[in-house]
Amino acid sequence: KVPVLILSFFQQALNSGIRRYHVAPVLCQRAKVAMSHFEPNEHINYEKLEKNINIVRKRLDRPLTLSEKIVYGHLDDPAKQEIERGKTYLRLRPDRVAMQDATAQMAMLQFISSGLPKVAVPSTIHCDHLIEAQSGGEKDLRRAKDINQEVYNFLATAGAKYGVGFWKPGSGIIHQIILENYSYPGVMLIGTDSHTPNGGGLGGICIGVGGADAVDVMAGIPWELKCPKVIGVKLTGKLSGWSSPKDVILKVAGILTVKGGTGAIIEYHGPGVDSISCTGMATICNMGAEIGATTSVFPYNARMKKYLGKTGRADIAALADEFQQHLVPDSGCQYDQVIEINLSELKPHINGPFTPDLAHPVSDIGAVAEKEGWPVDIRVGLIGSCTNSSYEDMGRSAAVAKQALAHGLKCKSKFTITPGSEQIRATIERDGYAQILRDVGGLVLANACGPCIGQWDRKDIKKGEKNTIVTSYNRNFTGRNDANPETHAFVTSPEIVTALSIAGTLKFNPETDYLTGADGKKFKLEAPDADELPKLEFDPGQDTYQYPPKDGSGQHVDVSPTSQRLQLLEPFDKWDGKDLEDMLILIKVKGKCTTDHISAAGPWLKFRGHLDNISNNLLIGAINIENGKANSVRNALTQEFGPVPDTARYYKKMGVKWAVIGDENYGEGSSREHAALEPRHLGGRVIITKSFARIHETNLKKQGLLPLTFADPADYNKIHPVDKLSIVGLADFAPGKPLKCIIKHPNGSQETIMLNHTFNESQIEWFQAGSALNRMKELQQKSS
Repeated sequence: KVPVLILSFFQQALNSGIRRYHVAPVLCQRAKVAMSHFEPNEHINYEKLEKNINIVRKRLDRPLTLSEKIVYGHLDDPAKQEIERGKTYLRLRPDRVAMQDATAQMAMLQFISSGLPKVAVPSTIHCDHLIEAQSGGEKDLRRAKDINQEVYNFLATAGAKYGVGFWKPGSGIIHQIILENYSYPGVMLIGTDSHTPNGGGLGGICIGVGGADAVDVMAGIPWELKCPKVIGVKLTGKLSGWSSPKDVILKVAGILTVKGGTGAIIEYHGPGVDSISCTGMATICNMGAEIGATTSVFPYNARMKKYLGKTGRADIAALADEFQQHLVPDSGCQYDQVIEINLSELKPHINGPFTPDLAHPVSDIGAVAEKEGWPVDIRVGLIGSCTNSSYEDMGRSAAVAKQALAHGLKCKSKFTITPGSEQIRATIERDGYAQILRDVGGLVLANACGPCIGQWDRKDIKKGEKNTIVTSYNRNFTGRNDANPETHAFVTSPEIVTALSIAGTLKFNPETDYLTGADGKKFKLEAPDADELPKLEFDPGQDTYQYPPKDGSGQHVDVSPTSQRLQLLEPFDKWDGKDLEDMLILIKVKGKCTTDHISAAGPWLKFRGHLDNISNNLLIGAINIENGKANSVRNALTQEFGPVPDTARYYKKMGVKWAVIGDENYGEGSSREHAALEPRHLGGRVIITKSFARIHETNLKKQGLLPLTFADPADYNKIHPVDKLSIVGLADFAPGKPLKCIIKHPNGSQETIMLNHTFNESQIEWFQAGSALNRMKELQQKSS
């Protein structure tokens, strides 16, 4: 096999023109292929994956899905691990960790407090969240570097000290950088961002987590994940015309809703898979976060091989070919649920407003908008983001724009473009796409998250003004992009965004409707066509990566005690061994409560490294059921209404514990662990809901809080904001055993309800120690 492997590599190297400096390591050691260009001494270990898969397959005695192969292939103890989908907790050994700069601050602060000298697995930090879109790429980047210098310096020096690679501001969005450099078939990667599943487009199991989970993996501790169920999405037919990979996930979101994928991996399979480009598969996996899925994944195929070759990783592709049987599902494997989509019949979709699962065919949206009273005039169209910023995406958008320009038209709406990475930016500049998009009226923003996460200094409307925007992003919760609750945001493919921005209205259907050119003649846009990858090599652009030194022990990491951006962490208090009695209710939340509602982004991003300061945004977006208002709750001790954070601080000052009551899928959306750190910091003890989003529930456990669910969802109606709550029986807190909650009403009457939980034994130890980090330190002290 070795000569075949070497010959295959040389053929790819010569045909695709990949960087020649990757040939030598493959020639020297066939079995030792580097995980990335940047870590030549860290190697892909398919042999271990194969060994673990074989152990588990023999134990389970059944065919395995692809998801199971990769997940079980990373078990800490495959011979003894109890495995039952949806029930048991798995102890896993991920291959690597990735952190974006907003969440990396708290993750690195936690790692520093662990006392460990260096990360145990390859890890990277990516500066993409702190760059505000204002006037254009270069100016916005310069401004961000100036404003965030203290934070960037902290992350760079912390990375150097603890062995973490550092991608500087301007390098691009974390998920695009991972796809270009770090994801590969069969990898298990965890990232401190909910859209980490983007890497599933290259056949990896890439999972979004909170910073505390990342610290576990960086510390070399087995990472726990509830054994996922597997939802199969069988794709048949072939994409064509205006239909795009984005429409696949928009359709799936409409079917499964924002919580339909909770606790499951979405596994795409079937003959239709091969009609989708690698970056298109990444788009589908990326937005799988919006249906609550643990992650999403595609099987290794020729499209992935082509992408690996074009991004200088033909050696990885050749190795993946050798182990391909472990990178695709077994024949006859069973899924917990199967959805079938015929790509040949799939129409372009647009989802929204205010939720990413409200799906509409583009052909219907104009009429639906008029019926619902949504503004049909489009104020801004925005393409790019981590979901849709590939070379193919930009090419298809440019193909639409070029047709408009040929007829003398420009965008009627404002139009912005966000390149996903420095490599994409440089390549679309070289190949003319960027100029076409500028010529049609577009503004090219920095290689960063920008408006997708609320980093948008929007000037064209006033706050409270009702308006519509269309984006190729992934998330469109109320106020998400511009902090205006009256902005109706719709998500769709970049080519549909471009077409709608040219027309300026939701009532335009590019498949059937005509535009009027500058000469007065009507014309119809043709379905866009573009190369999935550049004919030449990618232009890497500027070098934006900082390697960690071999020995960072002498590196100084500075955190000023007077800083308003950074704050060293103090350990949370341990459980006192008593029941939680007579807790006040900080807020009873009405309806949807995402992590954006719990810990807003946008202007608050600058405080992500300072727990006390960012806690001033706690639950300011949540609607109080008592008065229907946001950021207005009754102080039970003074009977005055005031902001949520101020009330929580008052309770903490008075030594009073408090709880939050939530609705369905509480904490959906971003992976930000600040939504768990803040309530813990301000004295919260319990969050009781009808159901939780996966990442947020884990984050709450990690910080020593009790996330509990109503055994009977109707009991939500028994609790009133003026009641007091007691959680009793904590001395006997055990896995699978419900807890008792006593509700004390102001008139002296009481009711008792039962609350469920998903804690296992080790997670109960987190609660008892005060946090997972406290427990880690306890174990370190015992072993030393």
